[in-house]
Amino acid sequence: MLKTRVIPTLLWKGLGLVKGVAFDSWRRVGTVMPAVKVYNRREVDELVLLDIEATSSGRAPDYATVEEIAAECFVPLTVGGGVSSVETVRGLLRAGADKVCINTAAYDSPELVREASALFGAQCIMVSIDVGLREDGRHECRSMSGSRSEGRDPAEWAALVVGMGAGEVLLTSVERDGTMQGYDLDLIERVRRSVEVPVIASGGAGTYEHLLEAIRAGADAVAAASIFHFTQQTPREAKAYLKSNGVAIREPLRDLAT
Repeated sequence: MLKTRVIPTLLWKGLGLVKGVAFDSWRRVGTVMPAVKVYNRREVDELVLLDIEATSSGRAPDYATVEEIAAECFVPLTVGGGVSSVETVRGLLRAGADKVCINTAAYDSPELVREASALFGAQCIMVSIDVGLREDGRHECRSMSGSRSEGRDPAEWAALVVGMGAGEVLLTSVERDGTMQGYDLDLIERVRRSVEVPVIASGGAGTYEHLLEAIRAGADAVAAASIFHFTQQTPREAKAYLKSNGVAIREPLRDLAT
């Protein structure tokens, strides 16, 4: 049985970390390295680091900085942003990333997912699916940091990229992002039914109850940012809450309180 993971998300922009609402990430919330060191001590299961400017600016990932971050990160690290080819995937894995997150490039060059999975293994390839709401209320996939509509149904797209070799899906609600009002549970349920790989729910966590709701809707892991940046709630307490509600979590390797 897979253990449920609690995964902080770090949005990397320029010289530091940012957060906002509905993908309008304008608020500075610190720098990367101190955040990584803090999360090392807080029993997180993994970290996701997304360079949210790389793709829109047409530049490659900052491999040197990723290498510095990975050297200080003692949990599995997923890195995304600027991933446009097999070479960029290779470069991030060589820099120390455990997994590489692909979003926009999966729409522009779908074979990238298949090629990267064949070369490096599905366990290294995460596809990020950002989802917005159309005027008629239906879900649609978006790319380019949520700014470009792809005209695809997220459940169908998830099934397609998993069929091409994606080992995990990071599923983010654009409208719920940063609101701390809860995950889009209907979206989680629909995508969960369409794939057999782990689905990581993202976008909207504001309380431990929200994390539990996402897991009960079918998420295998919960990613969150604002809840840990802007409240006193912590990953350690989140995992304790989930465990008290019958969720199988990863136990800490050591008691960090001692």
